[in-house]
Amino acid sequence: MPDQALRVTVLGSGTSSGVPTIGCKCAVCASTDPRDNRLRPSVLLHYEGRNVLIDATPDFRAQVLRAGIERIDAILLTHSHADHILGLDDIRPLNYHQGGSIPVYGTEKTFDVVRRIFQYAFDPRPSKSSAPRVDLRTIDATPFELFGRQIIPMELPHGDANVLGFRIGNLAYLTDHNDIPDAARAQLQNLDVLFLDALRHRPHPTHSTVEKSVAWAQEIGAQRTFFTHMSHDIGHAQTEAQLPENIRLAYDGLQIEVAG
Repeated sequence: MPDQALRVTVLGSGTSSGVPTIGCKCAVCASTDPRDNRLRPSVLLHYEGRNVLIDATPDFRAQVLRAGIERIDAILLTHSHADHILGLDDIRPLNYHQGGSIPVYGTEKTFDVVRRIFQYAFDPRPSKSSAPRVDLRTIDATPFELFGRQIIPMELPHGDANVLGFRIGNLAYLTDHNDIPDAARAQLQNLDVLFLDALRHRPHPTHSTVEKSVAWAQEIGAQRTFFTHMSHDIGHAQTEAQLPENIRLAYDGLQIEVAG
């Protein structure tokens, strides 16, 4: 595949507790289908010889080792919930091997939480312990350029909070949302690949359901839509069998080449 193409690797497709869920013996948690084994939600974008991570989950170390990733050039954060930022400490070996800080893009509200949780990483006093080295770069819904590609952030409601979705070329990645406002929908036209939150079938106050996301996918009309941030209520094979052909469930390790 040409290096200038955009490739997506799904590092994790599960919800905040992952699948299997601790202490659960349901059919999905006990499933032998590897697609039902879901780490916390994150994807890696590869283009122009660069690796851009969306969200650093508590499973970051396992995800990077499993995927054979040896370099991260930038990180985009959708929001500050634990399942999306707690892996930031695990970038320390990458700091060492790459020889510097890694730029991290997120809202100022997200960075307020990052600075509080990882206070030791921003403490100017000398320390004998290592800390992740990050270059925090504040963004909002204004498009910006990253390694020769335009990144279009879009604000999405996640219950009472807002998160960022991202469009890069003909790919859009939306997770942890319970609606898609008109302003975001206007940024989602003419897509090849769309990722949508689809936590479960039953309604949830801060996440989308499979049924809602099917309706959004059909309205938006991307060539291919993949659901992510899925709980143990969703068995891969049986759920996917009921979906339209151009709507699939993401799974850990899935690689997608984005057209255009």
